[in-house]
This record gives sequence, structure tokens and C-alpha cells, in this order.
Amino acid sequence: MDTSINQTGNWTCVNFEINPVNDLLMSIYIITLILGIIFNLLTAWPIVQQIRNKNVLGVYLLSLSVSDLLYILTMPMWIYYYHHDHKWTFSKGLCKLAGFFYYSNMYISICLLCCISIDRCFVVTFPMRAKIFHRFRYAWIICGLVYILVMGLHILVLHMESLTEPLDQQRCYETYPMTKYVALFNFLRVAIGFLLPLLVLAVCYYQILNKVQEIRGLDVQGKHKIKLLCHVSETMFCLQIK
Repeated sequence: MDTSINQTGNWTCVNFEINPVNDLLMSIYIITLILGIIFNLLTAWPIVQQIRNKNVLGVYLLSLSVSDLLYILTMPMWIYYYHHDHKWTFSKGLCKLAGFFYYSNMYISICLLCCISIDRCFVVTFPMRAKIFHRFRYAWIICGLVYILVMGLHILVLHMESLTEPLDQQRCYETYPMTKYVALFNFLRVAIGFLLPLLVLAVCYYQILNKVQEIRGLDVQGKHKIKLLCHVSETMFCLQIK
């Protein structure tokens, strides 16, 4: 994005110029909104069926869908924001709410994908021991803890950001310069919230694929399906960094 930077006292002003990137972002958000609604509608009934059958995976998928829906509800506001060249005409509270669901969805989804990977890894590599922890009730508890932890951290950062008034009141989550506490939190959020889960996924799927190769009773087609599932999960993980 083309920007011009002006120095005013102790502040650094970042001016966002009108450019085609805004139209590109708006188009991406519109496509994501449409596909998100369609995908969640198509997967709603299968997830309900899994929940009725007390399937642990169904709990994780339902939690992912709820997180995505909360984010999808804010997308029209982001589309409107980019359409008006980064000018937030809604209330400050709606800006905080939209940003809150944006970041919460990203990291809740990442954490839940890690939970699914760890669950699958234990089921495949330690099938007997996994029966102790692979329970419907435990899955609900884990998902609840993920929501509480991620949302709690983002409520904290919203409070930290509210301690300093932004220079440009028309922007939403584009406040420069950041306070050192917010900048540190953003750094840790990327390091811990993305790189660490990426390592967890890599280790889990490495263990799963190795174990699958050792299973003699599983045919080639079955092994191929498991490998495909691993690659799909990795792709979903990368897509969370919107």
C-alpha cells in the first residue's frame, strides 16, 4: 500500500492514499463472505449429525464454525471500510468489536486446528491410551478453554489500546505509532499464536504419516486419504492468516 509519512512533533503520521489495493481487498472480502456463508451452511447438518453421535471431531468442527460465523458477521463493515478508502464511519465501539472478532477468529481457529491435530495424532499413534482422553465431554472443555483464553487475551489488548487515543479517529486498527506494549503483544501474538502451532501441526502430522506407513492392514487408498486429510488441515491452517 502506498503511504506518505509526515513528522508532527512526537507523532508519526501515516497517510493512506487511494489506490487499487483497496478494491482488491474489498473484492477478497466479498468473495470470502459469500464462500464463508455457503461453506457454513453446507457443513451445518453434517456437524449436527456428528454432535448427535457424540463424535469428538464434531465438537471441534462446531467450535470452528461458530468462530467463523462471528467473523463473517463483521465482514460487511470491513468491506464498507475499504470501499470508503480506510475511513471508518461507524462508532468506535463497532471498530473494536470488528477487530476483536477478526483476531479472535484467527487464533481460535489456529488453536482448534492444533487440538484436532493432537487428537488425531494420539488416536493413530497411541490408540489404547487415547481412549482415556478421547471423550466427548473433554472436547467441550478444551474448546471452551480455547475461547476463554484467546478472547481474554484480546480483551486485554483492547484495553491497552484504549489507554492511548489514536491520532486519526477515522481509521480502524490502523493506528500509528503503536505503543510499545501493543507492539510487543503483536510480536508475541505472531510468534506464539502462529509459529508454535505450526510446529505442533508439523510434528503431529509427521507422527501420523509415519504410523500410517507402518500399518500393514491399511490399503494404499486408505493411506492416500489420510495423507490428503493432513494436507487439507495444513492448508486450512495457513488460510487462517488472512
